[in-house]
Amino acid sequence: MKPTSGQINNSLAPGCENNPQKKKSTLPQPGTAQGGCAFDSAMITLLPIADAAHVVHGPSGCAASMWGSYGSLSSGSTLYKIRFTSEIEENDIIFGGAKKLLHGIIELQRRYKPAAVFVYSTCITAMIGDDIEGVCKDATEQTGIPAIPVHCPGFIGSQSMGNRVAGEALLEHVIGTAEPDFTTSLDINLIGEYNIAGAMWNVLPLLEKLGIRVLAKITGDARYKEICYAHRAKLNVVLSAKALTSMAKRMQKRYGIPYIEESIYGVEQINQCLRNIAAKLGNADLQERTEKLIAEETAALEEKLAIYRTQLQGKRVVLYTGSFKSWLIIFAAQKLGMKVIATSTLNSTEEDISRIKTLLGEDSIILEQDSPKEMLQIINVSIADMLIAGSRFQDTALTAKIPFLNINTERNHRYAGYLGILEIAKELYAAFSNPVWSELHQPAPWNAEV
Repeated sequence: MKPTSGQINNSLAPGCENNPQKKKSTLPQPGTAQGGCAFDSAMITLLPIADAAHVVHGPSGCAASMWGSYGSLSSGSTLYKIRFTSEIEENDIIFGGAKKLLHGIIELQRRYKPAAVFVYSTCITAMIGDDIEGVCKDATEQTGIPAIPVHCPGFIGSQSMGNRVAGEALLEHVIGTAEPDFTTSLDINLIGEYNIAGAMWNVLPLLEKLGIRVLAKITGDARYKEICYAHRAKLNVVLSAKALTSMAKRMQKRYGIPYIEESIYGVEQINQCLRNIAAKLGNADLQERTEKLIAEETAALEEKLAIYRTQLQGKRVVLYTGSFKSWLIIFAAQKLGMKVIATSTLNSTEEDISRIKTLLGEDSIILEQDSPKEMLQIINVSIADMLIAGSRFQDTALTAKIPFLNINTERNHRYAGYLGILEIAKELYAAFSNPVWSELHQPAPWNAEV
């Protein structure tokens, strides 16, 4: 069954520029969403549910699309790392692949005993009209294991659309289907954090110290059962994935759960996050304990950052990366006394750009194009000390003969919370201290004076 236009429109946040109620938009056509489609981001959103099996109903190439490129970590089951696909071929396109998918799910359940099975549609299976919803219903009845359809063919929209479709799948088929053993007045859900490199593990101990229980993680290091009873939380905290704000809004309407939008990247941001959670839960004693914890953690962090600040203060950096990581580096750089002289607008909204200019000053440079030549010119004119970007810009740094820090999707460092700022400081210091950069400024041996 293909997702209807109504389902697609409902998954859009009211404030989203793509919402037809605000601005008429045209859906992408098949073949035009290459490099970041709804299918990719739906998988990124749901794959961290570690004890579930994730089945791609489509060609085998789709199963390899984004799998493994996002380093979401699990503290238990690793079933989510196995790639399952119905491997649609030419005959299946002609005669349909629904029966093949059903047999695959039954065999998967027999071998692996997953807590649940998520089935993702793709461009091809959506266009030929395979009814994955009917297959999931039959599979659930035959195996006793929940099978959840995710209508996410790549051509329905961009990455943010995929996030929302994944949220819709959880709302319609998972959340509210089970009850927790008990509840407390300090139960919260964390929404939109995928535990990349274990980032969430820098934050959970802080909440535990305050006596706040994370009832459900949606979806970093999650287990299927905990998401089933997410409707019993007292507060939803939306973190990195703002596209899932629409999910929080629907949970507020359906279950009466208030929500707040916060960040756990940056010192002031984690401080504000903890304060807002305590305030929203309405517990005076909790607010007092929160202030005490913040004072202790920030004091300990300042002491550890001192040695790095003496070496990094005043350094000028050029930053080119996605919006989330841009904020992360900007906050860390300011904490260390560094100056970001140029940054990109990649995946940034007009509000983000305005906020960047406020933080960095009106004289800051906004990079609008993906041009190594332009970046090299800015580095030379502004006398930058460092370039922070993805790996494909390493040659640009080598040409400019300045230190380079690779901060890409495949990062393996935890950048969240107080420990995250310390981690970034260590990386920046290591990059500046690398002796290879000073060697670049030395004459070649064959040009050296005898």
